Amino acid sequence: MPNIKSQKKRVLITREENARNNSRKTEVKTVIKKFEAAINEGRLEDAKAQLKAVMSYIDAAKSDGIYHANTAARKVARYSKMLDNAVKAQESANA
Repeated sequence: MPNIKSQKKRVLITREENARNNSRKTEVKTVIKKFEAAINEGRLEDAKAQLKAVMSYIDAAKSDGIYHANTAARKVARYSKMLDNAVKAQESANA
């Protein structure tokens, strides 16, 4: 533990910030899991709605500095592509 008062305060603030960041990351992961579950179960209409939520949560995390801009863009692109591939697979199965 630090002895200097300002450094003691920084330790406390860092702990609070880490807790907040971990909480936001967990929220994003939860939304992503719901999205992936909807795709795996074949509920594509649900998945489309979930994708909007995923994008929103990722963009919010990016603006809060939790995710780097490139990381956020990569995640959004992956999940968009995942939904597109699921839609194409369903269309080819129905055809």
